[in-house]
This record gives sequence, structure tokens and C-alpha cells, in this order.
Amino acid sequence: MKKLLLFVLTITSLLSFSQNVRFEGIIQDTNKQPLEMANIMAMNQATKGMDSYAITNDKGRFVLNLKPNTTYTVKLSYLGMQNKELTITTESENITQNITMESGGIDLEGVEIVREMPVSIKGDTIVYNADSFKNGTERKLEDVLKKLPGVEVNADGEVEVEGKKVTKLMVEGKDFFDGDTKLGVKNIPADAIDKVQVLRNFNENSILKGVENNQDNLAMNIKLKDGKKNFWFGDVTAGGGMDDKNKFDRYIINPKLFYYNPKYSINVITNFNNIGELPLTIQDYFKFTGGFRSMMSKGGSSFNVLSNDLGVSLLRNNRAKEIDTKFGATNFSYNPSKTWTLSGFGILSSSVTDIETVTNTNYLKPNSTEVASTENRNQIAHQNSRLGLMKLSSLYKPNANFQMDYDVLSKFSKQDEDNSLLREVIDEDNISTTETILSNKTQNPATINQNLSFYYTPTSKHVFALEMQHLYQEEDPFYNANLQTQPFNLSGYIAGQNRNDINQDRFVKTNKIDTKLDYYYMVTPKSNINVTFGNTYSYQNFNSRIFQILDNQDINNLDDAENTNDVNYRFNDAFLGLHYKLLTGKFTLTPGFSIHNYSLNNTQLGSNYKQNFGRILPDFLAIYQIKKAESLTYNFSFNNNFTDINRLAEGYVFNNYNSLTSGNRTLENAIQQSHSLRYFKYNMFNFENISAFINYNRTVDAVKNRALFNNVNQVSSPINSAFADESLSGNLRYGRSFFKYYKASISANLNWSKYNNIQVDRITLEDVLLTNESFSQTYDLKASTNFRNFPNLELGYGYSVNQYPNDTFYTDRPNAKLEYFFLKSFSFVSEYEYFHYYNKDKSVENEYDFLSASLIFQKTKDSHFEYKVSVTNLLNTKALKDNSFSQFSTSDSQYTIQPRYLIFTLKYNL
Repeated sequence: MKKLLLFVLTITSLLSFSQNVRFEGIIQDTNKQPLEMANIMAMNQATKGMDSYAITNDKGRFVLNLKPNTTYTVKLSYLGMQNKELTITTESENITQNITMESGGIDLEGVEIVREMPVSIKGDTIVYNADSFKNGTERKLEDVLKKLPGVEVNADGEVEVEGKKVTKLMVEGKDFFDGDTKLGVKNIPADAIDKVQVLRNFNENSILKGVENNQDNLAMNIKLKDGKKNFWFGDVTAGGGMDDKNKFDRYIINPKLFYYNPKYSINVITNFNNIGELPLTIQDYFKFTGGFRSMMSKGGSSFNVLSNDLGVSLLRNNRAKEIDTKFGATNFSYNPSKTWTLSGFGILSSSVTDIETVTNTNYLKPNSTEVASTENRNQIAHQNSRLGLMKLSSLYKPNANFQMDYDVLSKFSKQDEDNSLLREVIDEDNISTTETILSNKTQNPATINQNLSFYYTPTSKHVFALEMQHLYQEEDPFYNANLQTQPFNLSGYIAGQNRNDINQDRFVKTNKIDTKLDYYYMVTPKSNINVTFGNTYSYQNFNSRIFQILDNQDINNLDDAENTNDVNYRFNDAFLGLHYKLLTGKFTLTPGFSIHNYSLNNTQLGSNYKQNFGRILPDFLAIYQIKKAESLTYNFSFNNNFTDINRLAEGYVFNNYNSLTSGNRTLENAIQQSHSLRYFKYNMFNFENISAFINYNRTVDAVKNRALFNNVNQVSSPINSAFADESLSGNLRYGRSFFKYYKASISANLNWSKYNNIQVDRITLEDVLLTNESFSQTYDLKASTNFRNFPNLELGYGYSVNQYPNDTFYTDRPNAKLEYFFLKSFSFVSEYEYFHYYNKDKSVENEYDFLSASLIFQKTKDSHFEYKVSVTNLLNTKALKDNSFSQFSTSDSQYTIQPRYLIFTLKYNL
């Protein structure tokens, strides 16, 4: 079947190519100089439609593929040149003709041409005309983006253009849920989209645009069709259905409303369902930045506040045994005046999830592939997660020389998880024991992040930037485990109970203030000196206690010092940075360094432990701009990486019922040396895009774990490793669009790492150094068509290899998607995924696949009502498998997923 499909695609392609007449040549000015990125398109005089278009390369060359025996009007446009039209009639022979354009064009005269071109370039902006790529099956922004040349959308809703991640999504120039692209990609209606603008070298602040390096910053702006402005638009979807047992208890309600005008905008998105749709996952919540920048990245130090979460189980691919979701979000923007903009968003999400997992974990002997002990677990988890996000932003810019920004982002959540677990432990003597474990995890973290910034340029030679950020964070995780056996020998513990009921509560509070003043002096129009004064101050408090509930319900507090924590930790980093930026020819060079003074003090166990020292950290950035859309970038830096209070608190902390951790107050910072080389090329002439990078990191004094195992139970503590960790990663991606209807890409990701930990020999109690290497490879191939009047097929194949010291795992992932818009009213979409997962000797092997299909009826393009019938998990796959690896163990897991659902929905388009 696969061979037949490939054969049909090949024949179709050959036929399409054989019927074309090539019209090619060079576009130049009156001085015979080639014009790069000039727009040219051929309008069929009979059909009044556009049959072909092109953008010239750096030599001014263009190629149009036209129909034989047809008369065309060829339109040309280029900034600063007069628009030009010429008429040609094709026969069966190819045509070669050079075209000269006259200077003196006016920008406004080119607006119509730019709007008609499927793709055009204006400076750092790429403009895609959305209607040129739609085939009728699109329902949301994601469906449109996947068809654009040079644009990729992954399963998480993250958008990449030219191999770079889009960090900001806007609609009509207004932020759309700043700091995330997923909500826009998954919800903005496709029929509202007129243009997709990709803004390269993006900087929100025009004052800093000329002095900072923005080569990796990408933003995307969605331009709406005229009929969608100053009017409410969107849709309301409601539906119901049945599961594989014909029980009619599935539902979805999904209203989406949008309003845009020049002064204000409002977006409202809601979703209530129990069919597995998760508009916002827990992973999305934790990585949602709200658009806050890493403002201290130039300083060379990192002090990352770790999350104190309890490891609430995360979903794989939004699939679980049962998921019930309630979601609501609103985004707004308002201009009280021409100089002041207010914007923000609010998100509330609630999900109830059941996760059923079977896990086999093998714990390894030190420096061996032999299994020391095995733990088999059958686990059922019931989760209730409530998540909230709110942001308010203010931008005041009275003139081109001054700007003031204020942002506040608050995140809060309430998460509960009840676990029922049956485990079997097989020790190295092959003795098996079985027990039932009940556990409960609850946590209610809250975070408030504020930013205040001032930017001022009194003259063209001087720029000042003052930026301040404040982070306030509270975390209060609580853990309870009810076991038949007691895994750890805790002082003060009362043995002999019917069950071992162990509890721990924690409270962690963080205040962190970052302040940075930058001064830029423009030495020449192509060089500047940047002086930075910065300071990071953090104060943290960590409290925890362990207690036991006895059979008679009395509480036994384990008050010994090893079971409690009362820690205060102060960290301060004051630094001075100096950088020089120079543009010379095709090179941009930015050498620099920063001088730091560090002061650390942690108070616990009735004493202080202080560290005070200084350090000089160099860095260097070089950009070689080979052509307008081709570059090579090298980046080098030394970084001091500091741990936070979680690794310093020396009292025991429960990670899980079989894992206990104690901190190390004498930990020192790790020093990381980083090198990266990145190549990028985007050729608008043939819509070819190539991106590649290679990264190397070497970390000295890395904070690693020292672990002591008692059978499957682990007690660990962090140490500074005397041995360097290393990692090398690389990526290569090649993509191209062919003859307007075809798009293909191939990519490869390689990752090698060498890392060290310490495992304590359980018999001799001596430290054993564990040095392991892993090597992972992932390859992906994709090809798709985009016809208007024929079925469209997207084919993909992924192959991954994960090499661990004790085994190698392989995964095959072929997939296909079929889209067909027919009879002017029907849309059919079907997706298929196949997974084959196995290890080297195939002692571990699993195969599963997914098939979904939907049929949509909309009488006409302008009809308000749309009817849809869809089937999820059509093959009724029951469970999935995955694996994980650490220096101490290997794990294989199988988790149950939702069954087949048949859903009927009605959508009303406003």
C-alpha cells in the first residue's frame, strides 16, 4: 500500500512537471545590477487566477512554471522601483528573458502587488498570503501554518520558521497570550486569516533594536481579513458522543470569540470536554513565561529557582485513561491614548485525570549492566489539577526617545494526586516480596513575577536601559505514604505498627530581585560599547518536617535534626560587564567579559556557612552574514551555575516512598564552558531552507548525586563532581517547497553525553564512580501535497535510536494524513500514526497505532452552520509504552489510554 501511494505521488509529480513551460531569466536595474528578492507572478488572462510566482535569488534569477498555449500578464514589484507588467504567450518551448526595472517606485503603489503575492519579503519581514495556501480543509491557524513554505508546527503547538522558534504571537500587532504560541495556533479560526507576517530580528523595543543582537528573535503577526475587523468573529462548538461500549456520555463545548479594532481587542476561549482535549497541560503551565525575558543572560551567571513540586504524574501526548477538562481564557489589549498601551490575559483550567501505569524498573549494580534488584509496579493515579495564570502589561512611549514598561505575571495552582500502587520487589537473591502502597500528594504553589523597565536615548550616540525584575514564590507541597514495610531507618520512628503512615510537609519561600543598568555608546554607526552594571539578590527560606501517624491516630513528630529543615539562604551577585559590538563587512563581532563578586550565606543547624569570591567570565559572539538570508553564527561563553536552597537543606526530604534526599550546605557553583555554531540559509528563489547547529558543553564541579541503595530504596545527596561532564549535540534540517503544490523536509538530531555520579556500594559502603555515556539519534522525513481540487496526502517517517550503557532502544514512527475538500461542501481529514518500539535483542518490544477520522459538512463557504462527525482512536488501541534511563536504573512503562470515541458536533460560525 505504501509503495502504491509513493508511486501515485511520483507519477502525479512527473505529469505535473512535464506539462509545465519554464519562463526564466534575470531581473535587473538600469545599471544591469541584479535585484535580489524582487516579486514576480504570472496571472492567467483566461482564468484571472495566478498560476505561478517567484522571488529572485541573489543573482536576480527567477523561474516560473507555466501552462503551455496560455497568455499571461506578468507583474513585477520591487521596493524603490516602478511596478512593471508585461504580456507573454506560452507555446511548448521554454522561454528565457531578462527584465529591466526602472527606479522611482513609490511604496504605496506596490501594496496591491504585495497583497496578491503568495510570499513576499519586505526588509526583515516575510509575508505569506494565507488564501494562496488554503485548500478548504483548514479550521485553525495551525492548519494554515503547516502549509506555508519554511514554517513548521510541532505537536506542542510551537512554531518554527527558518529553524528558529517563534517566541511571540500577535494578531493585528497586539499580543495574543504573550509567552505562548499554542493557544493561538490551536484556536484562531483559519477563515479569519488574511496574512501571516514573520518578523525576523525582532525586538519589541525600537530603542534597543540597533544596539542589541536580535538574530535569534522571531515573532509572528496575524493580519485579519477586512470583514473580521470591528466585528465579533469566532465560533461556538457543541457536541456529544459515545465510547467503544456504546455509552453516550462524551461531550465537548468550545466557544471562541474574538474582537479587534485599532483601539482595543478582546479574545475569549473556553473548552469543556471529556474526550481528551487539553488546551493547557501541566507542562504548558510550568513553561508559560508570559513573555518575561531572561534579562541577566549577558551576565554570565545563572541562579535558577527550582520547582519544589512533588512529581505529579504528567500525561504523555495528552493521553490517559480518563480526562475531564474545563478551560477558560481571555486576552485583551487597550490603548487609552496613542502613547499608552494596556494588555493582559487571564487563564483558568481544571482537569480531572485518571492514569493507569504498569512499570518495570531494574536497578543496576555499580559500573555494571547486571541487575541488582527489580521493582514491578501496577499504579492507578487520580489527579485533580486547577491552574491559573494572570498577566497585566503597561507600555508607555510618549516619543521615540523614551519608553517605560511594566509587567506583572501571577501563576497559582492547586494539585492533588491519590495513588494506589501494588508493587513487587525482587532482590539480588531472587527473593520476591509484594505490598500495597497508598500515597497522596498535594501542592498549592503561587508565583508573582514583576518587571519594570526604562529606556532612554537622549541623542543618537547614547542609549540607557534600566531593567528590574522581582520574583516572589511560595510552595507548600505535602506528601503522605502508607506502606506495609518501612523503607528507611529514620531516627525517632516507632516500629511495629500495622501500617507505616509517613508524612512530610514543606514550605519554601523565595524573593529574588534582578537589577541591570545598560549604557550603550555609539562609537560609529556600525560599532558601540556596552557597559553593564548588574546585581542579583535572592533570599530563600525552607522549612520541612516528617511525622508518623500511629495506629491509634496519634502523631509522632520526628524532630531530630536529620528529619527537619529550617534553612535561610542569601545569594548576591554584583557584576560589571563590558562588550564591544562591531559590524565590519559581512561580520558582526561582539567580544566581552563580566567581572563578578559573589556572596553566599546559608543558615541552618545553628550556624552560618558563607562563601565570598570573585570571578571573570568571558564571552564572544561572531555572526558571518554570508548573504541576506544566509548566516553562520558562533557563540562562546563561560557561565557560573548556582543551585538554590533545595540542594542545600541537609534534613531529609521525601521524593517518593522509596527515595529520600538530604542536601549539602557546602555545595559550590558549577562552571560551564559552552560553544555553539549555527548555520542558516533561506532561499526564497526555490523556497529552500537549511538550518544546522552544533553545541558543545563542558561542566566542571557539576552538582551530581551520591546515592546509596538498599534494595530498591534510595538515599541520595548532592556533591560537586571532581570529574567533568560533557555533552555534544547537533541538528540538521533541510526543507523545500516544489512548484507550489509540494513540500518536503528531512531532519536529523544527534545527542551525545558523558556524565558522572557516585553510587555507594551497599556492602563496603565505599564510593564508586559511575561514568556513563549515552547517544541518541532521531531522524524525520516529511512530504506533503497542497492541491485545491484533489486529495492531499502528508507522509512522514521517524526513526530514533537511544543507546544506553546496558541496552539500545529503537522506535519506528511512520505516519500519514489525508485531507480532501470535495463537492464544495465536504471536508474529510484522517490521520494515522504507527509506533514500533523495541530493544536490541527484542526482549522488549511493543507495537501500537492510532487512526482518527472526521467528516465536515458546510453548505457554502459563508454558511454559519457546520456539521462534523469524528472518531478518535478508531483502532481502539488500549495502551502505550515508553522507557527511561538513569545511571542507576532502567525503566519500561505501559500506560492505559482513552478508548475509541464517536463524536457528533455542531459549530456555529459568527
